[in-house]
Amino acid sequence: MGKTQIGIAMSGGVDSTACTLLLREKYQVHGFFMALAQPTLTEQLQRVREVAERCEVPLTVIDLRQRFEEKVLDYFAQSYHRGYTPNPCMICNREIKFGLFMDAMFEQGMTAMATGHYANIVRKDGCLHLQQGRDEKKDQSYFLARLSQQQLAAIQFPLGGMTKESTYDFVESHGFHDFRGQESQDVCFLGDDSVGRFLQKRTPTGNTEGDIVHVNGQLLGRHRGIFNYTIGQRRGLGIAASAPLYVLSIDAAANRIIVGTNDDLFKKEIRIKNILWNCDHPPLPDKDYRVRIRYGQKSQQARITTIGSDQYSINFTEKQRAVTPGQFAVIYDNSLVLGSGEIE
Repeated sequence: MGKTQIGIAMSGGVDSTACTLLLREKYQVHGFFMALAQPTLTEQLQRVREVAERCEVPLTVIDLRQRFEEKVLDYFAQSYHRGYTPNPCMICNREIKFGLFMDAMFEQGMTAMATGHYANIVRKDGCLHLQQGRDEKKDQSYFLARLSQQQLAAIQFPLGGMTKESTYDFVESHGFHDFRGQESQDVCFLGDDSVGRFLQKRTPTGNTEGDIVHVNGQLLGRHRGIFNYTIGQRRGLGIAASAPLYVLSIDAAANRIIVGTNDDLFKKEIRIKNILWNCDHPPLPDKDYRVRIRYGQKSQQARITTIGSDQYSINFTEKQRAVTPGQFAVIYDNSLVLGSGEIE
């Protein structure tokens, strides 16, 4: 009986290379590259082909540029025009990488998919749970929190028990010495563009000037279009004030930016919608959980209460700074992802 066939998502980076090297001895490994809207697509594909050749694994390119445009870039642009700050990686992981891309691997005869994410999948009480990776600084469970049970059942994360440093050491022991200092971009399709420049080119008529207003109602100046601003921003506002002012909220309907002091940025309670609970197990109202409202943030203690069928309130023990509508709150029960929701 032959080895299990596993498709590996290869990006040309250190993590997917380590994933390939780890699994090729145990499984029949096939590399797959996902062509999206990367500005450096040609160079990246060349790099992936070189890595696949050195790892002695076959490579297939899956062109998902059109579907990425529809499912991720449209969502990205529409969110900013509504005054939200989107998280394209969360949507891409669920809809593209572990959706259409995984489906394409299965159509090629693969029985599982592996990636170089720093996260784990564990089974508990008859249910699959996404678990934080061993390396706290590189843990990527936040970005994977929207994955379904069906998706988790078909995925392997071989780097979940490793640290980033041990990953570098591992690939270097196999002759790959040119990865250090080559971290991937947070938003792959932006390239050297800022969000504002990217959206200006994509929707040139959708970004009009408007008022910058103090939270007390005072008109302070004019903004350059709402998608040039994010919650918590201080620099580049172009207004004069006796004390530092920060973006508190973005009123897309009125085309206004509302500003205030740093103290005004802190909130103890937030609301989330578009909820996904793992295994349909919602949180208990009298139990403390850990919540992250952005990637890279340490989880914060909070209690979760239901408001409606698709709306919950998160009450933090300590106030949180610059809560950003459109981002996702990911809720943890110890190290396990309990669920997630979009911040309102």
